Amino acid sequence: MKIIETLKNVWKITELKDRIILTLGLLLVYRFGAQVTLPGIDATQLSDFSGNFDGGIGAILNMFTGGAFSKASVFALGIMPYISASIVVQLMGIAIPYLQKLQKEGESGRKKINQITRWLTIAICLVQAPGYLVSLPSLGVPTSAFLLGTGGIFYFSSIVILVTGCIFAMWLGEKITDKGIGNGISLLIMVGIIATLPLAFFQNAVSRLEGNGGLMLILIEIVIWFLIILASVLLVMAVRKIQVQYARRTASGGFEKNVFGSRQFLPLKLNASGVMPIIFAQAIMFVPSLIGGSSWLKETDAGQWMQANFSDPFGFWYNVLFAFLIIVFTYFYTAITVPTNKMADDLKRSGGFIPGIRPGSETSEYLDKIMSQITLPGSIFLALIAVFPAFVVKLMGIQGSWALFFGGTSLLIMVGVAIDTMQQINSYLLNKHYDGLMKSGKNRKAVA
Repeated sequence: MKIIETLKNVWKITELKDRIILTLGLLLVYRFGAQVTLPGIDATQLSDFSGNFDGGIGAILNMFTGGAFSKASVFALGIMPYISASIVVQLMGIAIPYLQKLQKEGESGRKKINQITRWLTIAICLVQAPGYLVSLPSLGVPTSAFLLGTGGIFYFSSIVILVTGCIFAMWLGEKITDKGIGNGISLLIMVGIIATLPLAFFQNAVSRLEGNGGLMLILIEIVIWFLIILASVLLVMAVRKIQVQYARRTASGGFEKNVFGSRQFLPLKLNASGVMPIIFAQAIMFVPSLIGGSSWLKETDAGQWMQANFSDPFGFWYNVLFAFLIIVFTYFYTAITVPTNKMADDLKRSGGFIPGIRPGSETSEYLDKIMSQITLPGSIFLALIAVFPAFVVKLMGIQGSWALFFGGTSLLIMVGVAIDTMQQINSYLLNKHYDGLMKSGKNRKAVA
C-alpha cells in the first residue's frame, strides 16, 4: 500500500525520523504532566470538580489543556497564557514603534520579541494562577481534598508550580518547533483536544443509546462530523492561483525581450492565517465572562448579562462576538504574515511578472488586493465552521463536550495542525525523493 511505502520513506530519512521521534517524546512528556495533580490536593476527591466541565465555557478551558484544568494538574493553565501574551505583543506591535523596529530587524528582532512574550507570559500566569486556585472550592473541590489546607504555603507553592508548568509547556512547544516537526504550540493544543475526544464521544453515545435518539442518530452525527471535517480540509487547502510569467534566460545570463518563458502559478491561500485566528479569538472569549463575574460587576445588571450570555459557548451573543473576532483576526494575521511586498520583490529579481501587471509596487498592490478579496470569504467560512456547534446543539440536541467537536475551535485546530504537520513531512520527502510520495521515488543521494 502507498501509505506503508510512505512510512518506509519517512523512516529512511534520518533527520525527519529524529524530528518525529523528538516531537512524539516531548508530546508524551506534556501529556504525562497533565495527569500530575498539584501537591497538597487529593486526586481521588476531584470527581465532582471534573463533572463541572462537561459543558459550557469550562469545557473549552478543559479541552484546551487536555483535561489538566479539571484534574488540578501542574499544567492546569496549559499554554493559553502564552497565546494571550502573543496576542498582546502582536497587537502592541501595531502601535509601539520599538516593537515595529524589532519586527524589521529579522532574526535578532524576532528573538527579542520572543523574549518579551515570555516575560509577559510569566506576568499573565502570576495573575491567572491565584485566580484558578481561589476558584477551586467554588467549582466543586471539597475542603477535605486540600491535604495541607488552603493557607499561604499551599498558595505560594501552587502558584510557583502552575507558573513553572506553563513556562515548561511553552519551552516544550518551542523545542518542538525548532527541533521537531510542526508548530509546537499548536501541536500541544491539538494533542490536548484529541485527548478529550474519546470520552466526549463515549458519553454522548451512552446518552443516545439510553433512549435519547438511539443508534441511528449516532450514525447521523458521525456522518455530519465527517462532512464538517471535509469542509474544514477544503478551507485549509483552498488556494487562488495567480499566473506568473518568467522571461526566458539567455546564455549570457540576461533576459530575452518579448520572448516568453515558462508559465507558473503563485498560490495564495484562501485561509492564509491557518488556525491562529481561532486560537486568538478563543483566548479573548474567556474575558467577557471573567469581567462579568468580577467583584465590582457581578452584582450589576451589566455583569449578570455578561455572565449569562458569554459563559455559554452555544449562546447567541457568544457566537456573534466569536465570529466577529475570527473575521477581524483573520484579516489582522493575514496582513502580518503574508508579505506581499517581499513576494513582489522576489518575483522581480527572478525575472517573473504577472501578465498585465508591472513588476514592483504595482505587483505588490495587485497581490494585496487579491489577498483582501479572498480573505473575506475565507474568514466568513472560517467563522461559520467555528460557530457550527451552536447550530448542532439547537437542531440536534447534542449536549456536553461532544458538541464542541462539530466544527468550532477544536475541530479546526485538529484539522489545521494535522495538515500543516503533514505538509512539513511532505516537504522533507520531496527534498529527498524525485516523486515525493510516489512509489517510484528514489533517494536523491543514491541517484547522485
